[in-house]
Amino acid sequence: MPLTYAKSGVNVGAGNELVRRIKRKLPKIGGFGGAYPLKGTDRVLVSSTDGVGTKLKLAFLSGIHDTIGIDLVAMNANDIVCCGAKPLFFLDYFACGKLDVKKAEKVISGIKKGCDIAGCLLIGGETAEMPDFYKKGEYDLAGFCVGSVKKGKEINGRKIRPGDVLVGLPSSGPHSNGYSLIRKVFSGKELKKHVKQLLAPTRIYVKEILALLETRDSKLATAVHGIAHITGGSFKDKIGRILPSGCKVVIKKNSWNVPKVFGMIAKAGNVPENEMYGTLNMGIGMVLAVHPAFAKKVKMRLKGSRIIGKIVKGKKGVDII
Repeated sequence: MPLTYAKSGVNVGAGNELVRRIKRKLPKIGGFGGAYPLKGTDRVLVSSTDGVGTKLKLAFLSGIHDTIGIDLVAMNANDIVCCGAKPLFFLDYFACGKLDVKKAEKVISGIKKGCDIAGCLLIGGETAEMPDFYKKGEYDLAGFCVGSVKKGKEINGRKIRPGDVLVGLPSSGPHSNGYSLIRKVFSGKELKKHVKQLLAPTRIYVKEILALLETRDSKLATAVHGIAHITGGSFKDKIGRILPSGCKVVIKKNSWNVPKVFGMIAKAGNVPENEMYGTLNMGIGMVLAVHPAFAKKVKMRLKGSRIIGKIVKGKKGVDII
């Protein structure tokens, strides 16, 4: 029987419904980061919070704890840069039943490395030891990041228009989403066999995207109309989040080479193709909506990127063909 994300225990629809209900009370939320105009300055602070989900289970299974912290930073810093902001500082929350100092040190070292890659500072955090709350040897992680962007330079998707071109940046693998499904399709033995591929740290795109946005070529710098970090809910949820009304996305799935790890996942769980593209990033970790006149220049600037689709007129949504 084909396996789906819902059958693996994750109800994406319930999560989306919760967001809809929250937005009734807080209509300004819903982007990749929360924006706070700093009074008396020309800056807007952008904040993000996230974790790494059940990818942690692979760290527990393998005993590899020095890369999961990179994932934690990536999940937050990549969201910050989607708003055009530079990540400034990061804080972490590490919780466990009984503190293993050596293990925790490896995790924190990974967080520090992730911050170095993202160009932000790790300025503090919290370590919580809570007996009887977590299974022996397990822990949980959360991260909090704050960035800054000049007022008027924010990227929020409002400038997206039909004709814009989608430029996709390659991922390093599943990144930090879909692991409840991945852990269902593989046995424990298979997970250990493929652990290096599955634990590959989430790619951090901050410096290369900021270099594009801060280029001296002002026309090129303003050609990026929207940025989407492809995480939970994959293309439909994440690109759909930044689309204005009247704009529809068409993605050509054969426009890039899908890494073998995704084929392994699909085969092992008999996962339908639409489920794969609706749950996992399929080899594309970040998508930029770009003015068509500058799409080739943007592609040249971003190493390994591909033109994967376009914006057309239509009912707001995402088609993958």
